[in-house]
Amino acid sequence: YWWKLAAEQGYETAQVKLGIAYAKGLGVTEDQEQAVYWYRLAAEQGVVDAQANLGNRYLNGEGVQRDLEQAAYWWRLAANQGYATAQFMLGVSYFTGEGVQEDLEQAVYWYKLAAEKGIVEAQLNLGNACFYGNGVHEDLEQAVYWYKLAAEKGNPNGQFKRFTARDFNHE
Repeated sequence: YWWKLAAEQGYETAQVKLGIAYAKGLGVTEDQEQAVYWYRLAAEQGVVDAQANLGNRYLNGEGVQRDLEQAAYWWRLAANQGYATAQFMLGVSYFTGEGVQEDLEQAVYWYKLAAEKGIVEAQLNLGNACFYGNGVHEDLEQAVYWYKLAAEKGNPNGQFKRFTARDFNHE
């Protein structure tokens, strides 16, 4: 009740909380369209969590029709504010060309920002980019570096790839 009252008065933190409540059915009946409604109000006020959540909604078609261009749009807003998960998702968009024009250099740019903040999937994807020379010059030493970071966080894919890349690098 109180969150809704505050959200209706434009308080962006309450709008995000209300969006989460509707998305997960916490204290209200689950309603994905209402979740999107409240996320959008907060996102339009520049709230980074709401922007990222709205991008995810568009990716998955939850409460809105699936729209990868809209997903990338909202992730870009959050990514530009330093939100690591949005940076990773934007990197994926550039790598796959879904929602944006494929651009491997842009993918690497966003992966690196997210990888430096500890996003394991970004570390793996950046390692792959360095290993295969996708969007960056092939650099086995850098590939091993990024795989190693993911491996140290217990990621089995990073553990496997670290040693595969190391064998190529003769480390």
